[in-house]
Parts: sequence; structure tokens; C-alpha cells
Amino acid sequence: MPELPEVETTRLGIAPYLVGKRVARLEVRDPRLRWPVPAGLSDRVAGDTLSAVERRAKYLLLRLGRGTLLVHLGMSGSMRVLPAARTPERHAHWDMVMADGTCLRYTDPRRFGSLHWVEGAVERHPLLAQLGPEPFADTFDGGYLYRHSRGRRLAVKAFIMDSRVVVGVGNIYASEALFRAGIHPARAAGRVGRQRYAVLAEAVAAVLREAIEAGGTTLRDFTSSEGRPGYFRQQLSVYGRGGERCRRCTQGRINVIRLGQRATYYCPRCQR
Repeated sequence: MPELPEVETTRLGIAPYLVGKRVARLEVRDPRLRWPVPAGLSDRVAGDTLSAVERRAKYLLLRLGRGTLLVHLGMSGSMRVLPAARTPERHAHWDMVMADGTCLRYTDPRRFGSLHWVEGAVERHPLLAQLGPEPFADTFDGGYLYRHSRGRRLAVKAFIMDSRVVVGVGNIYASEALFRAGIHPARAAGRVGRQRYAVLAEAVAAVLREAIEAGGTTLRDFTSSEGRPGYFRQQLSVYGRGGERCRRCTQGRINVIRLGQRATYYCPRCQR
């Protein structure tokens, strides 16, 4: 599933080609996404100007004068800026066609993505209202994690992957951040001290920033808005390296366990 870095990479890729342009129409070929695309949506956006492309967690916010289009890429969704005349692919579900003849095309083979229309404060939408802070926000630090983890028995990896705690820390990035912080992924969240959480908060932000700079992690279905795969996988320290030697201590071998039904990678020598 595209994670925060992949969504941010998409945002950075499409924004320069769209912001400030007038929307001519919204063409919905197949409204059957995770939730049905609202009927009559083209009438609401036609003639409006796209003022900004923003991101909240794994959602893209296409800001228009009358409201906001809230987009989730699902498991296999992608967005490309293309000439509107280009023949749509099999799974191209909708186009936002601009007045200059370009279009933002959404393609999603598995149809787990979504498109919503929000008028008023988008942060109050049910999909966003309960989300925790962004990992790059000033409010996200070791003290924040320490306070919210007290008394929690769940594994620290599951704790930082909870979007109500902090958004955007997917399975790959959680494993990488915990490795950098030297924390065993199965340790109870309530048994991690304040100083270790300070290191972990910095590691989370650093891993995600590096992934954004590298264009996201290469997953089976993800490509950037320009069709290029992400390259952060080349820099992964533990994820996907089960049985290989640790690149830090060179003595331990990367172990693989299941936490919350997800493969979890760690070095038993470096992470306690």
C-alpha cells in the first residue's frame, strides 16, 4: 500500500502542473471505488480553480474554491498528469480535466481508493477527524510518544503504526525507525523510556524524510506521478533482509517475526 512518502511524492509530482489552473470537468468512468464516487461531482467542481494540492496523512487534498476533493490511493492507486486526449487505461476510473487540456488521471486496479467531496473544514471529515499529528509536526516528539504510551501493553511497533498516535508510519518505515533507535519492535510501548522515545521520534521523521527525498519505497504497485518507481528500498537496513547480516553490528542476522499479522524485521543484537 502506498505510504506517506509515496503519497507525498505524488503530491510533489502533480502540484506544479495543476495549481492555479481552472477545472473544466470531472469525468468519472467507474464510480465503484471503496466508497461510491458522489453523483453530480462534476457540476460541483467545473469552473473552479485548483488553489493547492496538500496532504494529510495518506490522503491528498485538492483544494478548490467551493470545497475540497479528498483522495485516497488505496492499495494500488496512482495519479498522473496527462494530456486529456490520451486514451484511458483499463482501470482509469476518473479524470479531472483542466481548461488547458491537461488532466489528472486516477488509476486503481483494485479499486480500494476513494474520492470524496468536502465542503467546509476538511479536517472535520470522519476520515481525518481522529488522526494523530504528522510525523514532521512540532508537536510530535519523544515527550508526546512517552505520554501517550504510558500503561500501553501493545508492541511499540504497533503503537507507532497507530494513525491515532501518529500518521504515516507504515510497516516498512516502522521497522526501519525502530532499528535506528535500537528498540526491539515487540517491546511493550509502556516500557520504553522518555529518552528512547526521543530517539525514536527523530528516527521516524528522518526515515520518512529520506524516503520522500528518494521518491518513496518501491512496492509492487507504486510508481511516482511521472511513472518512475521509488528507490528508498536500496537504503533499507532491515526490512526485507531476513537472515542477512546486520549492516550496523555485522555480527547479528536480521530476524523476522509476525506482529499484528505483519512481517517485522529487526537485529537481535542491536535492538533491545
